[in-house]
Amino acid sequence: MKASKVLITEVALRDGSHAIRHQFTIDQVVNTSRALDEANVPYIEVSHGDGLGGSTLQYGLSLIDEMKLIEAAVASVKNAKIAVLLLPGIGTDSQLKQAAELGAKMARIATHVTEADVSPHYIDLAKSLGLETVGFLMMSHMAPTAKLLEQAMLMESYGADTVYVVDSAGAMLPHEVREKIRTLKEHLSVNIGFHGHNNLSLAMANTLAAIEEGATRIDGSIRCLGAGAGNTQTEVLAAVLDRLGIDTGVDVYKMIDIAEELVAPILEKPQEITRDSLMLGYAGVYSSFLLHAQRAAKQFNIDARDILVELGKLKVVGGQEDMVVEIAAELANKKNLSFQA
Repeated sequence: MKASKVLITEVALRDGSHAIRHQFTIDQVVNTSRALDEANVPYIEVSHGDGLGGSTLQYGLSLIDEMKLIEAAVASVKNAKIAVLLLPGIGTDSQLKQAAELGAKMARIATHVTEADVSPHYIDLAKSLGLETVGFLMMSHMAPTAKLLEQAMLMESYGADTVYVVDSAGAMLPHEVREKIRTLKEHLSVNIGFHGHNNLSLAMANTLAAIEEGATRIDGSIRCLGAGAGNTQTEVLAAVLDRLGIDTGVDVYKMIDIAEELVAPILEKPQEITRDSLMLGYAGVYSSFLLHAQRAAKQFNIDARDILVELGKLKVVGGQEDMVVEIAAELANKKNLSFQA
């Protein structure tokens, strides 16, 4: 069942936005998009870390309007298709239409793993705009396989060309990925994709497990420029798949050079598995919560790990970042009361 050909979507210019506080510049997007295109990367995702419309006080303000970044990326490529992410409730019809008018060719409609039923309007709109359309089931570790299949089948029925298993928290283990991808592959007729995070140092292992079970659409972030500890590292993935004889069409040497010369200087600090990003995977918390938890921990003089564990217990999902400060305040209050006692 192992795929013999895999199409890679490079997500650093979207997922990596989280890691640099949404401060991408036009030049960074132009230079990176052009180089990725020259390396034959077929899809490049560009938008705010939380998708179209994500530039808000709650999620973090972008340095540059994302539509300008999308327009710049489109103008920089010859063959690659520019993709955008949309979360229903954050992104709007008008923003998706504008992205399409600017030349985006793929829309990835992202919902929580149990909430596919909020996606049909946006999948339908994307299809009507002529966009290749992906159903993106975030936090897939939070649903048993039968529930994931049910939600994936809904997205397929709505018209998605591809359905993704998305390990947003980097919490999944390889055997769990195998089971989920295998089940979707057995019951769906559309393409199956996988998006991993490296918070438990398993992004590559999970990605290979997904490919071995038949996933043909795979996400990666060059130099691990993504939320938390980053995603499956694209240049490494390209090299590994080349060694395995799996065709990606991507130029390995060029990807290594892009990572070293263009993307490394963008990183504010090296992407590594820190104690906090490890806790994201351990507690099963959405990777974009990391910076929010770190800021709140500093503000209230508490351990960010305690915040992340509480978030995991509450099974928070993307869009609930405003809960971080509330939880931090409660933990700080408990800490002060224990000191007083």
